[in-house]
Amino acid sequence: MTRRAASAVRPAGRASMPDIHMSYGSDAPVGIFDSGVGGLSVLNEIRQLLPSESLLYLADCGHIPYGEKTPEFIIDRCLTIAGFFREQGAKALVVACNTATAAGVAHIRQRYPDWPIVGMEPAVKPAAEATRSGVVGVLATTGTLQSARFAALLDRFASDVRVITQPCPGLVELIETGDLFSPQIRQLLRRYLEPLLVACCDTIILGCTHYPFLKPLLREMLPESVTLIDTGAAVARQLQRLLSRSSLLANGVARDTVYWSSDIPDNFRKILPFLSQNPGNVRSFRL
Repeated sequence: MTRRAASAVRPAGRASMPDIHMSYGSDAPVGIFDSGVGGLSVLNEIRQLLPSESLLYLADCGHIPYGEKTPEFIIDRCLTIAGFFREQGAKALVVACNTATAAGVAHIRQRYPDWPIVGMEPAVKPAAEATRSGVVGVLATTGTLQSARFAALLDRFASDVRVITQPCPGLVELIETGDLFSPQIRQLLRRYLEPLLVACCDTIILGCTHYPFLKPLLREMLPESVTLIDTGAAVARQLQRLLSRSSLLANGVARDTVYWSSDIPDNFRKILPFLSQNPGNVRSFRL
């Protein structure tokens, strides 16, 4: 089914607070956040392209999933986390969550106009260009599919193709367990993929940063002719462009990643090895 835009939401009360202009050196870290582990798929792409960058990753696991929350709630979380990364001296911010980008990135940019900020959005343009059947499927959260930002992408880039959207409630929570081949995930994916395959989609957009972790399972379940598209690599390239433009690219040896979780840190730490991450030091975030 195709979801259309929700009405625009006024900025949260804290969005109008002034921010003191801050300056950064190239050795300052980059802040990355998501509602949970999904943004680690983006972190992997950034680490591969920019190995010298010091990365800070915040998993807002205590409030997952964003996709089923109100826009007002998501905006508040975005501004809270952005403020935290400013306090940590982050030279740039990556909003590694499609739902948070759709609801909150404009509010972050309004508060911090001097800050390089990269958001996520479903890869509608490359999917529309790649499809051979003229039918594109989108797997995403309800919040992303109902956003004005997504509706604008469809109007701009998908006027000549048929787009089948599929909200995927429950999928993010299962991915958060780290068991990416569980019977429960297989069952949900079969249900969500069925309408896309019936409609003859030959290109499927992974419209949530959690979903790239399911690529091996999706490849097992889908015909070889179906192309999967996500935007993690494109986000890494955009971050590289923004840092280069501001003369903020780091040089030298590879840096470590510092993790925060708004849930119990040990729970997040246990998941990391399943997602090809070094558990390292996971700190508690309570805001």
